[in-house]
Amino acid sequence: MDYQDYQDNPDYQDYLDYQDNNSTFNHSYDYTLYPSLCDKEAVRSFAGLFLPVIYGLVLVVGLAGNTLVVVVYSFPRRLRTLTDACILNLAVSDLLLLSTLPVWAADAVHGWTLGQAACKVTSFLYSTNFSCGMLLLACISIDRYCAVAHNASGRTWTHPRARMRWLLVCVCVWGVACLLGLPDLVFFHVRPTHHRLSCRAIYPPSMARPAKAALELLEVSLRFLLPFSVMAVCYTRVGRALSWAAGVQRQRKWPGLRVLLAVVAVFLLTQLPYNVVKLWRALDLIYALVTDCHASKALDHASQVAESLALGHACINPFLYGFMGSSFRANVLRAAKWLGQRVGQRRRPDRQRPAVEIALRSPDQTRSRSASEEVGGEEDTSTFTI
Repeated sequence: MDYQDYQDNPDYQDYLDYQDNNSTFNHSYDYTLYPSLCDKEAVRSFAGLFLPVIYGLVLVVGLAGNTLVVVVYSFPRRLRTLTDACILNLAVSDLLLLSTLPVWAADAVHGWTLGQAACKVTSFLYSTNFSCGMLLLACISIDRYCAVAHNASGRTWTHPRARMRWLLVCVCVWGVACLLGLPDLVFFHVRPTHHRLSCRAIYPPSMARPAKAALELLEVSLRFLLPFSVMAVCYTRVGRALSWAAGVQRQRKWPGLRVLLAVVAVFLLTQLPYNVVKLWRALDLIYALVTDCHASKALDHASQVAESLALGHACINPFLYGFMGSSFRANVLRAAKWLGQRVGQRRRPDRQRPAVEIALRSPDQTRSRSASEEVGGEEDTSTFTI
């Protein structure tokens, strides 16, 4: 159904009576607060230029980093701790989130052209994976605290109960994230606005504004306040444990503390502005704080910039939780070496090891080397090394 079909629909005039002229591009909000006319063509033009560029950069960098994380952990025996499992799930979640960005970028430029079902599914994927990423960061913080502060045992993949705990944690995180995405699946619709179609949240008239604000406050609480509180408590105690650890030299202790500070700083830098804007939107739904057209347009601009900044976390996660860990770099080298050996074998299938080398290697040396490789293969490491 195109825009003309919506115009010919008898329910279209009722929709216009329900909506005002304050609609603009946004995934999360329905603007129905301002009784006076407020032309937001400048806001829509800004979104059509700004969002595709930012989304394109985030998509390219995020796809490269998260794909590398997934590839590395797809090799056998790379998942050794709960942190490793959470980082793998975080990379998958970020990839699913990034897959929706081209659709939203096209919507900002041309309007929605994919239909009602795609609108609901894309919105659900966006909200679910955004929430899942934040909750997984909290799980990583808890596991790091247990590993460093309490030196918890039974955390490795070889432990019989560890696998069930990992599975239970991941299932619970994805389940909560899907619940947070259900409102988008229910309330997002394709509607005509400003001579084009748009995929956006349309709440029924019977739904009170406090109920809409409650959904926004729930997202702020579970997507930001809960993960940040967990990270702050866990990493503070981890930092205290590292600073008090006996026999740990300063040059070995401070790199771990710098990693913790970088994790918290990046989380605040990317997520705090976005959640402040969401909180202000929720209060505006309840108390109608914004009544001036210029203030409304400024809030729209702030929402677009803050949400783009929050999405940047999807391409920063691999660098924070993967590339900054020494064991992850070692896993990358092992994977590259394995791929190099496989490629070399395919290119030289008939080339074999010289017989003199086999003759010179004694049985004791062979057994010693095999034992050392077996021990090295069972080494318990964690990707986010402190």
